[in-house]
Amino acid sequence: MNRTAWKLCSLALALAATVGAAHAQDAYPSKPVTMVVPFPPGGVADVVGRPVAEAMARHLNQPVVVVNRAGAGGGIGMAQVAKAAPDGYNVLMALSSIVVLPEADKILGRAPMFELNQLIPIARMTADPTVLVVRADSPWKTYAEFIAHAKAHPGQITFGSSGNYGTMHVPMEQLKAATSSYMLHVPYTGAGPAILGMLSGQVDAVATGPASAVGQIKAGKLRALAHWGEGRLALLPDVPSFKELGVPINYSQWSGIFVPAGTPAAVVNKLREAARVAAQDPRTVQVMTTAGTSFQFQDAADFDKFVQADAKAMATVVQKIGKVN
Repeated sequence: MNRTAWKLCSLALALAATVGAAHAQDAYPSKPVTMVVPFPPGGVADVVGRPVAEAMARHLNQPVVVVNRAGAGGGIGMAQVAKAAPDGYNVLMALSSIVVLPEADKILGRAPMFELNQLIPIARMTADPTVLVVRADSPWKTYAEFIAHAKAHPGQITFGSSGNYGTMHVPMEQLKAATSSYMLHVPYTGAGPAILGMLSGQVDAVATGPASAVGQIKAGKLRALAHWGEGRLALLPDVPSFKELGVPINYSQWSGIFVPAGTPAAVVNKLREAARVAAQDPRTVQVMTTAGTSFQFQDAADFDKFVQADAKAMATVVQKIGKVN
């Protein structure tokens, strides 16, 4: 083959590859999409992820299959998606711990499991203040009684979490620092196991999103003492905020969808639209309301700004916490 023929052949192959890739993007999704929830069933990411996946599937005309990939405070599942092929078939339903874990790894002197720049934000779905919860049969009827006991008996009160530096751990460290108190941290693999641990008497308290606990609160099994948000919560109108109680701390446990960096823009846009449709779907809105949460939707551009700002703020918090064994 002469040089001219070789160039023509190479050009034709490159054009065919480009057309093929464009067609693949236009045809997306042509098979089921996997939504990785990096925590066990029963936690906020799972409670949000399943109805959202179902609504997105109706819009995309392909199943969106939820897979729980728990471990390392969510880091294992997050890293799995961060390193997955950027083709839109692996999406992540993450919690706000996604901005904390890379910084925590650095504090601990180890290579981060993933970096934020390995992921593209698609949409924020929820943003709920964390709630301090104890068993209904505990001796603490109010936050004042709880914190008085914590100060009088350092290390006697135990609290469960979804893992070191996770969304249930960081707010409790904020509370400890703000009140000069000491409570013993017991990490679990997720919010669901941590709440089960509290219900069974393994730990005394948890800080969790309302969606993980509101059912048990309404059933009379758990009691909410305070929350990390602003004002009163519609679902828990009798529960004061820490700011109202004179403790200057706040923490939002948000959930959002991410895909691997390098995912084609056309695929990203289809997922953005599917997430928007899910947040506006009446059936899904009702499911979320019943579960104890509501959509606080942000599209990709606003969500990206939100993530970057939260990452900066949480880096400061993690540095203050320091190393945790």
